[in-house]
Amino acid sequence: MKYQYFISSRLRNRDLILDLLKRLRTKGKKVYYFMETDQYHSMETDPEETMEEYELTHNWWNSKMVKDIFKKDMKALKESEILLLLLPAGKSSHIEAGVAYGMGKKCIVIGDQREAESLYLIFNEHYSTIGEFISSLD
Repeated sequence: MKYQYFISSRLRNRDLILDLLKRLRTKGKKVYYFMETDQYHSMETDPEETMEEYELTHNWWNSKMVKDIFKKDMKALKESEILLLLLPAGKSSHIEAGVAYGMGKKCIVIGDQREAESLYLIFNEHYSTIGEFISSLD
């Protein structure tokens, strides 16, 4: 496997994602997060502006950008051992979790899911906070 962890979350959680990335890498873990290798967007830009621009992509079914991101993410997901879903998460993140589950990957959710959701039973573990998850690695 190329990556130990594949982080799936909404870009609007950028600061939380960066914290999670830093903490995992401090522990020597190999981690994939799509924005670090995205040739179309930058981690330095405002996440809200980036998402607004992305969501307004016209004819997105035929967009080279969207197809490239899809291919890169699916390749990285196949090359990862564990999917981490950091809540709140959008539709794409939840689809990635389902794909990971279908591939037989271990799935972990971080954040509070207060409403009953039977399909959240795909997650092998759940943690309320990033700190709680990181502590579990010790």
